[in-house]
Amino acid sequence: MASADWGYDGKNGPDQWSKQFPIANGNNQSPIDIKTSEVKHDTSLKPISVTYNPATAKEIVNVGHSFHVVFDDSGNQSVLKGGPLSDSYLLTQFHFHWGNSNDHGSEHTVDGVKYSGELHIVHWNSAKYSSATDAVSKPDGMAIIGVFLKVGPANPNLQKVLDALNSIKTKGKRAPFTNFDPSCLLPSSRDYWTYFGSLTHPPLHESVTWFILKESITVSPEQLAQLRTILSSAEGETAVPVLSNHRPIQPLKGRTVTASF
Repeated sequence: MASADWGYDGKNGPDQWSKQFPIANGNNQSPIDIKTSEVKHDTSLKPISVTYNPATAKEIVNVGHSFHVVFDDSGNQSVLKGGPLSDSYLLTQFHFHWGNSNDHGSEHTVDGVKYSGELHIVHWNSAKYSSATDAVSKPDGMAIIGVFLKVGPANPNLQKVLDALNSIKTKGKRAPFTNFDPSCLLPSSRDYWTYFGSLTHPPLHESVTWFILKESITVSPEQLAQLRTILSSAEGETAVPVLSNHRPIQPLKGRTVTASF
C-alpha cells in the first residue's frame, strides 16, 4: 500500500496528502456528507447479500494508523453481492475509524451529523481481478460497507475485536484472529446509500462502490476508548496512541447518491 509518511495530524495529515497523492483532489473522493434531501431512491437497487465464513478470519494487524482484521480471500468463501454490483466481491479485511472524542470520528456524515466512529468492511472484485492488490486501483475493483458507530450500550459482538488489541499494541504487530463472522457487526436493517468514491486514505484510489448503511450500531464510551489505545509507534519507540484517524468530508463534485429505501 502507500508509503508510511502520511498520517492524520498536522504535518502529514489529510490536507497534505495531495502533495504525494494528487488524486486527493480528484472528482470521486471519499468520504462525503450524505444530504438526504438530494438522495435519489433507486428502485432497481437490489438488497445487499453477505455470506461470510468465520473460518476465513485470519489475523489482526496494527498498520500504524489503524488496525485491520484480515481474512483469507484465496477461496470464494466470504462474499458480498447485490446492490448495483454485477460481480461477486470477496471479503479481505475490516477496520475502524474514530475520533479523539465521542462526538465525532465517522468519516461519512448524514446531513452534517457526525457519528462516533465508522466500520469499513472491505471487499474486492474477484470476478475480474486476481487479488485485492490488483483490484484496488481499478474503477470496479472495490466495494466497501460502511457502518456508523453511535454511543450507547456496549456492543458484545465488537468486544472480541477490542480484546485482541492488547496483543497488537505497536505498529507492525500481528496476532492470530480466528473464527469471526463480521456480519455480526452489521445492523438489523440493510437499507443503504450507495455512490462511487475512493479509498479514504492513501493511495486514495477512486475504485470504490460504497454502501453506507442507514442504521447505526451501538458502541459504549469504554469501547471507543479501547480503540484509541493502539499505538502508531513501533515497539521501543515513544508511545504515540492513534487518537483520531478519519478523513474530512470531500466535495461531491456532481456525483449522485442513491438509496435502496
